[in-house]
Amino acid sequence: MRKIITAAAALFAVAGLAACESPADKAAEVKADALEEQAAAAPTEAAETALNEKADTIEQQAGNADGGATTANTPNTSPSAANPGQ
Repeated sequence: MRKIITAAAALFAVAGLAACESPADKAAEVKADALEEQAAAAPTEAAETALNEKADTIEQQAGNADGGATTANTPNTSPSAANPGQ
């Protein structure tokens, strides 16, 4: 009985790790990385900012493809969000 419980726990752990690295997440990461490289070579600050924001959006959308299990419950650690009056 213990072996069955241990095997089931191991199976759930592996399934949880697999969910974090879905093909959609990997593809979005590659696309976002390419945009970040373009941003680094952008001729203006505005172009760099726009490309980085687009890369962030792609990564966020890919994270939410799994129903938000990896990003929707991530706490916001932005200093401006933590101290809105400052």
